[in-house]
Amino acid sequence: MTNRDALNNRHAATNRNAATNRNAATNRNAATNRNAATNRNVLISGASIAGPALAYWLHRHGFKPTIVERAPALREGGYAVDFRGEAHLSILRRMGILDDLERARTGMGSMSYVNSAGKPVADMPADLFAGDLEVLRGDLARILYDATKEHTEYVFGDSITSLTEDTDGVTVTFERSAPRRFDLVIGADGLHSNTRRLAFGPEERFVKHLGVHCAIFTTANHLGLDHTGHAYRTAGRLVAMYSARHNTEAKAVFYFASPKQDLDRRDVARQQAALTECFTGNGWQSDRLLDDMRHAPDFYFDSVGQVHMDSWTRGRVALLGDAAYCPSSLSGMGSGLALVGAYVLAGELAAANGDHGVAFARYEEEMREYATGCQKMGDGVAKLMVPRTRALAAFLNGYYKLIPYLPGKNMAAKIARKTAENIKLRDYEALVGA
Repeated sequence: MTNRDALNNRHAATNRNAATNRNAATNRNAATNRNAATNRNVLISGASIAGPALAYWLHRHGFKPTIVERAPALREGGYAVDFRGEAHLSILRRMGILDDLERARTGMGSMSYVNSAGKPVADMPADLFAGDLEVLRGDLARILYDATKEHTEYVFGDSITSLTEDTDGVTVTFERSAPRRFDLVIGADGLHSNTRRLAFGPEERFVKHLGVHCAIFTTANHLGLDHTGHAYRTAGRLVAMYSARHNTEAKAVFYFASPKQDLDRRDVARQQAALTECFTGNGWQSDRLLDDMRHAPDFYFDSVGQVHMDSWTRGRVALLGDAAYCPSSLSGMGSGLALVGAYVLAGELAAANGDHGVAFARYEEEMREYATGCQKMGDGVAKLMVPRTRALAAFLNGYYKLIPYLPGKNMAAKIARKTAENIKLRDYEALVGA
């Protein structure tokens, strides 16, 4: 072979490779363009934490989110929620809301268990409850809403009544609005998810009641609590108060042991009657807080439970947050888990160019172990939070007195942090070139 022939062969090979690369790039771009137009129109049920967090990331990846919420307006009440570790904080930082949350943080110190006279008998360390960042659930909901309202359609005062899926999308009917078509439907509507019921079956198949009910509402800080809280425990009952919004108000919290009660979740009068029957004459501040309850603007009552499912997706429908893998309000993991789930679900949809079959499978693969670990944090807590017998209640009250002096006093907080950080988050924006 002459030098000229060798040179020509190299040029031919170079041209073929260049053409191959151009064709491959063209094919990739064509595939991306085709897929970019599919499955972009996403309906989310639920405007609490998981739903708006998902809407934020979907919009950032080029999707068009719509949120439908049964409540007539944003629900701003509720308890304090915690974030722990870099997995949680990095997502908040990427969303650009960490500074807002820092300004809204509760700043809680240690929490005291008290006797019937209100005298502290045991102090629990702050990091056991508050993590790296603690904010009121209502403040978090408002900050997420403000971060998404300009690019997300919010439909308040409405709810999904049916889902009819075909090869091209889902026809959704509503209680009030006209039927609409969406490419995908995401249920982010909590422990008692309506979306889960419609797409997967009745609640009883998936929700495990933990034997406890809870209630919470806003009241006056009449104990003068300064970034702290007091809790009073008797057999089968716990009542607590903690300061909120820089001590200008307080949250009253009730827990009581009970089989699952057949109470309409929207029948506030019956819920308050059940709470009154259980706690009247209980001691400490119980009776005064029951009086305050009747005037509270944000009374909330529910059973405490976990959600266990073999799969969180079916066809074009997926579940997120408490609707899919609720760890219970006693775990301290619910909001952080919802935040991580929203980041992963939106990211996997973007990485798959809208191919929901691929994205949903990856979402389950990425989240399953993490969600299971968070749920384990809630296992057994109900029996310790609300002991069923006087003997166990007395034992725990005595044990908590010793906690500050025990070598493993920070063990629970360390386990919670390790659990919260037990996931390696993919950089989806770098992955998809956003």
